[in-house]
Amino acid sequence: MTIVIGLTGGIASGKSTADAFFRKKKIPVIDSDKIAHEILNIDYAGYKGVVTEFGCNILNSDKSINRAKLGQIVFNDKQQLERLNAITHPLILKEIQAKITRYKKLGELIVVLDAPLLFEAKARNLCDCSILIALPESEQIKRLMVRDNLTEKDAIARINSQMSLAQKAKLADYVILNTSTIKVLETKLDKLISKIIKESEYGMS
Repeated sequence: MTIVIGLTGGIASGKSTADAFFRKKKIPVIDSDKIAHEILNIDYAGYKGVVTEFGCNILNSDKSINRAKLGQIVFNDKQQLERLNAITHPLILKEIQAKITRYKKLGELIVVLDAPLLFEAKARNLCDCSILIALPESEQIKRLMVRDNLTEKDAIARINSQMSLAQKAKLADYVILNTSTIKVLETKLDKLISKIIKESEYGMS
């Protein structure tokens, strides 16, 4: 039996660090952000729908989508973001389902689905349990400004485009605070994975 773990958290909360830990442990990670990026490439399923919806002004000279321009549109307008999500979410979920099926056929014990919009996009339904990586919003804003070279206003707009961490904490099965070092986060994740495996084995006995 394969245990599918949904991993979520706010922007710049530490999901990438968690992914690196899982990969180091030889645990497959399905990166929904990577999938979301791929489906907007030219000749991929989401490209035509997004360009039709938002117009050619979001394109670079080589006809690829200028993700910065698209981001400026959707992260400052909830209705525009909902329009984008209506196009991309079904395509992303379809690809996630295909990857989960493939890993199950390979007999993997654990598969991690890294999905920032785990709850918003209904991807939680594909998982056996969920983990939220959380940290105070003030720290989240600082990390995002540094990571993506954003102004404080733009960082806050991106954070507010997602469900709040407080709301996600109510929905998640497990919450890990990422307020210390990478080593501390890895130790917390290692203990939690062992706990999830044991609980799964107990439930199957």
